[in-house]
Amino acid sequence: MAETPSVGRLQLGCEGFEVSVQGLGCMGMSYGYGPPKPDEEMISLIRHAVISKGVTFLDTSEVYGPFTNEVLVGKAIKGIRDKVQIATKFGCRFVEGKPQLRGDPAYVRAACEESLKRLDVDCIDLYYQHRVDTKVPIEVTIGEMKKLVEEGKIKYIGLSEASASTIRRAHAIHPITAVQLEWSLWSRDAEEEIIPTCRELGIGIVPYSPLGRGFLSSGGKLLESLTDSDYRKTVPRFEAKNLEKNNVAFERISDIASKKGCSPGQLALSWVHHQGNDVSPIPGTTKVKNLEENIGALSVKLTHEEMKEIENVLSTCGIFGDRCCDDHKEFLWPNSETPPLSSWKGLK
Repeated sequence: MAETPSVGRLQLGCEGFEVSVQGLGCMGMSYGYGPPKPDEEMISLIRHAVISKGVTFLDTSEVYGPFTNEVLVGKAIKGIRDKVQIATKFGCRFVEGKPQLRGDPAYVRAACEESLKRLDVDCIDLYYQHRVDTKVPIEVTIGEMKKLVEEGKIKYIGLSEASASTIRRAHAIHPITAVQLEWSLWSRDAEEEIIPTCRELGIGIVPYSPLGRGFLSSGGKLLESLTDSDYRKTVPRFEAKNLEKNNVAFERISDIASKKGCSPGQLALSWVHHQGNDVSPIPGTTKVKNLEENIGALSVKLTHEEMKEIENVLSTCGIFGDRCCDDHKEFLWPNSETPPLSSWKGLK
């Protein structure tokens, strides 16, 4: 396993927002991946990441919990607020078990105020629209977020799972600092249009699930440890028939990693880091040893030939199953176009 290096810094976007080269996704501490973990353990993990390792870019959302993850992060950063960059999100809540999206101005403002209270901070560093509300023109949503910037309640604006055209429309209203998207060795669709658009506009890229929701670290055996409440049990790629096929690619990745003297997860995460100096992935974990392993990916150096070899494994073996369950597909790009601004007459 590669040794743990110190985590460097990079700039997201064109407005001077500086974050750690690798961030920390906090969702799984409270939500999505089985029962919530003990607060005291997660607070200790976050503080270790920030203080001891320099991983200062922390990612959360109002929907994680819901709400409890922001409270957890707020507790963890007490006394070290000046050392961290807090990214949180609005616009996706569950009503009777079904996701509901809101991007209207009243909701944008109310959600921001609530997140500020839960995080117990005066200002949010990076505020994302978690999922695009296709009922509201993106210009209207970003217009309200722009007001929040002007009022000092947020510093920078981000989008998550937005299409290229939506990103362009949003950026025309106010500079978009970062776009969060799923990007890993087994989720590469964004490379065709979204990532080039971000780079054309000078927008930073924040890959979530850079380890394929844990698959690229553990392979098929991951399923053995998942509880019934784990979201991944609803994801087609983790269905038994697909997992067996996907495991062929994992074994090939493991062979390459063994030759490099690193873990499969480190190899996969290193591949993401090698995509450019405008990319800050946010792998999540609830264990210190996994945090250390993820940071160790920064010391795994890949040549151009090795990058191609790794990519060829996935293209040759194939990836089987969709990246999300059917209920969520409509909330992911490219299904995220909003109506034209001229059609907006407010909520009825």
